Amino acid sequence: MARQSLREKLLDAGFRTIWNSGYAAAGVRDIVAAADARPGSFTNHFASKEEFAGEVLDRYFAYVSGLVEAALAQDGTPPIGRLRRYLDVITSKLEAHDWARGCMIGNLSLETAVHSEPLRLQLVAIFERWRQPFAACIAEGQAAGDITRAFNADDLADFLLSSWQGAMLRMKVERSPAPLERFKKIIFSTVFAKEPTQ
Repeated sequence: MARQSLREKLLDAGFRTIWNSGYAAAGVRDIVAAADARPGSFTNHFASKEEFAGEVLDRYFAYVSGLVEAALAQDGTPPIGRLRRYLDVITSKLEAHDWARGCMIGNLSLETAVHSEPLRLQLVAIFERWRQPFAACIAEGQAAGDITRAFNADDLADFLLSSWQGAMLRMKVERSPAPLERFKKIIFSTVFAKEPTQ
């Protein structure tokens, strides 16, 4: 039980350290110190920093998946409203960190995909799973005639996630919500606008 407890402390500390500092800047010593653990304890639980980051990434995606599930829940709100609700929830989370932190999935995609094949493949799988609930919501909106059917739902979901990541990147550079609000204004006036009647 003590080993599991220390493992959880290391993961909690690593989650905070990697999110605040990034993968490269988050040294194993920093993570161990943040967990108030002994030097050497890290290797008792994790084969490498890369493996450790993979577990942190899984934890973060579980957190994000909870936000997606709550925002896209079928509660009588039209699909477009649920998509907007998700983006607004994320905007409020980003505001709480002064527009500086962004998304750990996006951050690690930029930082590790070139250098770590295991993390790159893990990120590919995460984006695939992340896309699915958005595609389902978009398909529902398309069936109702509220979202354009010029593109398939999977492609629109991919476009949403990729473009939103780009908006968050600009947000971090500018330390401003302006890129996020610009993105929302344009996407809900174009691809997520009601189809014109014939």
